[in-house]
Amino acid sequence: MIFNKETARQTAEVLLQINAIKLSPKEPFTWASGWKSPIYCDNRIILSYPPIRNYIRETMGKQIEELYGRPDVIAGVATGAIGIGVLVAEYLGLPFIYVRPEAKGHGRKNQIEGYIEAGQSVVVVEDLISTGKSSLNAVKALKEAQVNIKGMVAIFSYGFDVATENFKKEDVTLHTLSNYESLLDQALETNYISQKELTTLSDWNSNPSEWNAI
Repeated sequence: MIFNKETARQTAEVLLQINAIKLSPKEPFTWASGWKSPIYCDNRIILSYPPIRNYIRETMGKQIEELYGRPDVIAGVATGAIGIGVLVAEYLGLPFIYVRPEAKGHGRKNQIEGYIEAGQSVVVVEDLISTGKSSLNAVKALKEAQVNIKGMVAIFSYGFDVATENFKKEDVTLHTLSNYESLLDQALETNYISQKELTTLSDWNSNPSEWNAI
């Protein structure tokens, strides 16, 4: 769920401004999964815009404290959330670790990079939630390290039902700065998209795996 409607609107606005989120209903993108999509979100571009990254860092940091208090450690999900996670940890004055998709095949063969102790409390930072599979894979690794997962925060979520189900199944609380609904509202209000494009984007979100551009 989103933190609040105003934060969701403001976050959607800044993401659209820097083209971190691109909407292209007429010429859809192809995701790694093979899904055709009229939207593509690349939150890593936030790092190239100091005022925007400061907004995200401070907003996310404040919301973490409001929701969970001060955890012992901030954990970022590799690779997209490493940069954002470091910024949030720095803002809060907390240690930072990050979690790889899988353990390295060489060296120390770590999946979790950085120092953490069993029993410490962690808030996981993610940049983007689609199905939630990769995010929850990181949570699984942290649980195996016997740490206390207080919850996860992310910049943006597509709002897929499958993600809601996955987080519920794993009993992980998720809050995001913005989401797909807020994005469409802001995009329509600022004439970034037309009413016809809004219909297309809404249709895609309701059934992304079967959607095809018309």
